[in-house]
Parts: sequence; C-alpha cells; structure tokens
Amino acid sequence: MNLREKPWKTENWFTSPWNFSEEVMSNYNFSDNIQVHDVTLRDGEQQAGIVFTKNEKVRIAKKLAQIGVHRIEAGMPAVSKDDREALESIAHANLGDAKIFSFARCMKEDVKIAHECGADGIVIEIPASKHIIENAYNWSLEKAVELSIEATSFAKEKGLYTVFFPIDGSRAEFDWFIDLIKTVSSEGHMDSLALVDTLGGLNPHSIPYLINKIKSNINKPLEVHFHDDFGIGAANSIIALASGVDVVHTTITGLGERAGNAPFEDVILSLLTMYNKDLNIDVSKLKELSLLVQKLSGINIRPNRPIVGENIFDVESGIVTSWVLNCGKENMLEYSPISPELVGQKKTDIVFGKHNGLANIKRVLDLLDIELNEEKQMKLLKIIKKNAIKKKRLLKIDEIEDYANNL
Repeated sequence: MNLREKPWKTENWFTSPWNFSEEVMSNYNFSDNIQVHDVTLRDGEQQAGIVFTKNEKVRIAKKLAQIGVHRIEAGMPAVSKDDREALESIAHANLGDAKIFSFARCMKEDVKIAHECGADGIVIEIPASKHIIENAYNWSLEKAVELSIEATSFAKEKGLYTVFFPIDGSRAEFDWFIDLIKTVSSEGHMDSLALVDTLGGLNPHSIPYLINKIKSNINKPLEVHFHDDFGIGAANSIIALASGVDVVHTTITGLGERAGNAPFEDVILSLLTMYNKDLNIDVSKLKELSLLVQKLSGINIRPNRPIVGENIFDVESGIVTSWVLNCGKENMLEYSPISPELVGQKKTDIVFGKHNGLANIKRVLDLLDIELNEEKQMKLLKIIKKNAIKKKRLLKIDEIEDYANNL
C-alpha cells in the first residue's frame, strides 16, 4: 500500500496530523520487521464456552494466512487429542509464509508432541511471579526454574523456534523476574521472550520502562501478549511496539479468557492509519475474517464495535445525515475516520429513528420517490420520532412509506 505524503489522510482514512508531528514521532522506536502472532485458535478458544473443531481451526488458520498473518498459534496439542489433530493438519496445510506455533507447558513431553505435529515454533509457558508459583501451582521457585531450563533446552534440540512465555510476568517481583529470564536465557534457551500481561494489569506508561529494563538485562527479541481486562490491550500493545518490541500477540475481535486479548483489528488498523506502519496485512478482509470467527465461535459482538461492528457505518442523527448528503462519497472522510471499503464493511447507510432530522426525511422521500411539502415533511418527521420511541427501534422503509402515504 503506497502511503501519501500526508500519511494521516489518504483516500481510505483521515486521522490526526498531530500523530505525525516530529516531537511525537521522535519518541518512537519501532522494529523494522514487526510481526503478528495470532492466538485466536488457542487463547481465543479459552474464552468460556468456545469450542473450535479441527476443521474450523483449519478454516480460520487458512484465512489468517491468506490475509498475511505472520504466525499462527494453533493450539495446545499435549492436553487435547483434537488440538493435536488440528495442529498437525494446519502445520501440513501449506499456508505459505505463515509460521505455525504450538503452545506448551514447561515439559519435555509437551515439546516432543509439538515437534511431532510439525510445528515451526513453540511458546513455552511457566508461571513467573512468586505468588502465582506458590499459590496457584504449589511449586517451589527452584522447580519453576529447573523446568524452564529443561523444556527450553529440549525445544532448541528439536529445532523449534522457542518463545519463553512467563505467565503473570507483569505482576512478578521485578528482581525475581529478571533473574528468571537471565537464567533461562543463559542456562536454557529462548529465541525470544514474551512480556505477558496475563491479567491485563499493566498501564500504558509502565510499558516503555519495563521494556527498557528487560532489554538492558537480556539481548533477545521481545514479544507482547496483553489481555484486555481494562480495555487497553490494543493501546498497550501499540505502545510496546513503539518501544521496540518485535512481535505482538492478538486474537480476532478480541476473543480470549475473561475480557479477551488485544484485538487484532484494532492493533493492525491503528498501526496503519495512525503510525504509518503497514504490516502487509490485507485489511480489506478484516470484516470477513471477524464474521468467520464470530460464526464458528458462536460469539456475537456489540454492533458498534470498532472496525468490524455491524452498524458502525449506520447514520441516524439528523446533523450527521446532513453531513453525509452534503459531502457525498468523495468527501465521506469528513464524517468517518475510515472508509467502509478499507476494512470490507458495508457502505454508509442512513437509517430512520428517534434522532432523525429533516435531512433524513428528504433522504427517505428520495428513496421512496414521494414528494411532500415542507409542512408534511415536518409532520412525517414527528411521526417517525413518535413511533421509533414507542417501538424502541429503528423504523423500516415500508413503515415510513405507509406513514407518508397516509398524511
């Protein structure tokens, strides 16, 4: 995608020029090769009540690969026969440049199974905070370190790209956390380290500080896996990328445990339109991909959800309707920050309800090819408002036609 001289304004989006002031951009330290590691098929499926079959996982993986996702975490094969079959199928599905990853506990047997399934890489988890090791796992700290060294060394032996994934790292005691990752890096193995905000408790301002501290202690590529418990998973992920992180973990439309993970769509489109960072993801397929995952997961999203919500290009307000009619398609970015075509959405639609104005009336009369004088237009507007309030919904075009014909 060729970005124009003014990256905040193209034919498909219009964000803020302030994003690109020299003072703002001087604080960025983006990697030259940012990659997306999608965890929809593993962490996304851990959302309560979601089950993907093998064939459904393959369908989603193929769509992820088609739109350009760099890495696909396909499941945890050691704990599920179905996951093992799905991972094997995905790993042998010839998905082009997409790398297939397995998720694993810090156990040699888990690593062995991932290797047998044909994975390119492995994400190896270990509890990272003293309180969760002792309270949730009932382990000694020594056991956590020993298992980490053993499993990551075995993954290297098997030729797997190894992501060391310290669970609850964001709430770990800092000195202990640094000692853990330094020990595993030197005595075990990691190709990269994931900064894991398991409970979503990092605030944005802490992230550059933490990343700089980690980088000053180990020289490894960094990844971020942020949950969305406070609604800032995407924002935190972007700040981490701007602080030099190489890989971001996401799920489609924010699926995942509790409040979900950093949403793929939010991260990708924000990077493109507000940071001039094109990750070669086909954003025109975002809506299509989200619909597929919603269908197969059985999860419905709110209709005004950013980017992929069903109704985000519907306009009811009389004021904004007048903008739509005055601007036309050629100037639609005056009333929307992105075009529907950019993300594969339906076109802008003027709808009819309580918040309508005379601009909506003129629009509906044009659609119905009905002429009314100004007095009757005002009467029709009052009828629409009254009935929308009474019925607590938008009105259908045939209902409005009946009202107009009976004036």
